[in-house]
Amino acid sequence: MIVIPAQSLSAVALEGIIDAYILREGTDYGAVEYSLEQKRNSVRKQLASGEAQICFYPENEHIDIQRVDR
Repeated sequence: MIVIPAQSLSAVALEGIIDAYILREGTDYGAVEYSLEQKRNSVRKQLASGEAQICFYPENEHIDIQRVDR
């Protein structure tokens, strides 16, 4: 696994990764409904604060966003 710093990506690439993550089937945000933009902002904040990171898996060329265990 390779950690990709969010700030090293273009705005378009970062938004594409975030959208793929939040639109993935099975992603659960609880009982409250949030707009797409609210979800994007939440993930951006998590990436900026270090609560989450972008991970690239070269063996299958998969990219994901994962929460960081502290």
